[in-house]
Amino acid sequence: MPCLIGCLALVAPRFAIILVVIFSDYIGAAYQTVLWPLLGFFCMPLTTLAYAWAINENGSVSGIYLVVVVLAALMDLGIIGGGASNRRVRQYYVRSERNPRS
Repeated sequence: MPCLIGCLALVAPRFAIILVVIFSDYIGAAYQTVLWPLLGFFCMPLTTLAYAWAINENGSVSGIYLVVVVLAALMDLGIIGGGASNRRVRQYYVRSERNPRS
C-alpha cells in the first residue's frame, strides 16, 4: 500500500495527501499545526509529502532526506513554471494562426 501511494504521489500529489490524511496520521505526526499542510496542499504538494516522509522516517531533514525534499520542491516549482510558459507559447501560436502575415 505505501508503494502505491508513493507512485500516486508523483501523478496526483493532492489526491495522495487526501488519502494519507484520511487513512493514517502520517501528516499529523510530521507537522505540529494544520496551517503548513494546508498551505502545502494548495501550493507545493510534493514538498509537503516529501517533508512528512523525511520527518517520519528520520526525525529531521538531513542527508539524503534533504536531497529528496529539495528535489520535490524543484519539481513543484517546475510544474508551476512550466504551465505558465506553455500557456504563453500556446497563445502565441493561436494569435499567429488568426492573423497570417502572408
